[in-house]
Amino acid sequence: MHDTSERLRIAVRKFGPFERAMDIIWQRYCESTGCKMQVEMVPMDLHELHETTIQNGGLGTGEWDIAHINTDWIYEAYTAGLLEDLSASIDQNPPVDYPVGWSESLLQLQRFGNHIAGLPFHDGPECLVYRKDLFTDPNEMKSYLERFGQTLKPPASWDEFYQISQFFYRPEDNLYGSVFAAKADGHNTVFDFCLQLWSRGGSLTDQHGDIRVDTPQAAEGLDFYRKILGDTTAVHPRSPEYESVKTGMAFARGEAAMMVNWFGFASVCEVSDDSMVKGKVDVCNLPCTSGNQPASLNVYWLYTVGSGSSHKDLAYDFLRFAVNAANDKKLTLEGGIGCRMSTWYDEEVNKTIPYYHKLAGLHQHAKSLPQRTDWVQIAKIIDQTISNALKTTIPSSALLREAQTNIDELKNKDYDNTL
Repeated sequence: MHDTSERLRIAVRKFGPFERAMDIIWQRYCESTGCKMQVEMVPMDLHELHETTIQNGGLGTGEWDIAHINTDWIYEAYTAGLLEDLSASIDQNPPVDYPVGWSESLLQLQRFGNHIAGLPFHDGPECLVYRKDLFTDPNEMKSYLERFGQTLKPPASWDEFYQISQFFYRPEDNLYGSVFAAKADGHNTVFDFCLQLWSRGGSLTDQHGDIRVDTPQAAEGLDFYRKILGDTTAVHPRSPEYESVKTGMAFARGEAAMMVNWFGFASVCEVSDDSMVKGKVDVCNLPCTSGNQPASLNVYWLYTVGSGSSHKDLAYDFLRFAVNAANDKKLTLEGGIGCRMSTWYDEEVNKTIPYYHKLAGLHQHAKSLPQRTDWVQIAKIIDQTISNALKTTIPSSALLREAQTNIDELKNKDYDNTL
């Protein structure tokens, strides 16, 4: 057990822009309020962050006063009693412009009845990020037209995405058609699976609200995913070891023409000193199959206060300060994605990141993952299924039937435990 009596401990999602912004915002808070409390911010990768805050109950024991928790985990953390209900504090002293300063899509997943389990920290739905300089280059356009008899433009279908990936595959120039976040970590490939499923008209749940992965649309999506990732003439060769951050960094280094990733990694291309593609990037909706709508995934990060914190009043006061308009904008200019609508349309932000105003449109197609206490276990099953698909020749339909059996067993175990 840590001695937390004389310091505020914050569990931070490990990512340079987050860490920089958090340091700046805490410094601003102390200057503004005269706060003398010491702070300890600990950056962690996804697994470590989930383990210490939720799995090991650190938010409930007082080990952590504040934590970055994403909406995949919020239901699990809330139902385990690990999060402080902020509704009374918000009623008494709300953040400026709360709730009208935020899109409704960023206020829903942390609400449980009248309880509010967090405030929006970082957002940015999944989208297609592409090199506009390559797509508008006259020589590239001429070459593409000659080769395929089609105009070079951002792909509207997955078949076009595949074709363009092969067109821009140029390992001799350290340029690849596309790069995926395909590391088996229970997150990135699961997100890709959902996007493939949704963009083909499928659903992750059946009419009873149960998870259903053994569907024709799921098999079709998995077939495509394993085909393109297995193609050594289309995709960045390090995709299987990259999670979303490393995928974004590879794109910012100029190593890919396209990526399916979070909006925030497009933004990083404009604000990072290390970016090789500043001013050369744009975003649009993800591809979809004929007759279906583009899909996006809305997973966002929250500031939360631990139910076991001995500094709850201070923690909320800091959160209220951290989400003000100036700090939301500062997070954005450091390379995160602010959540306020004022930031989305801010003139300076859009001058730096010319496509920032497109966030509102991307949210129109954004879906959320099911809120379940067993989602982390279900995600591991889906993740393992995708790993098996990438490493074997077992038909996708057979792999998904096995996954469905494992998911159903989870449900049966939960039922047995309630008897």
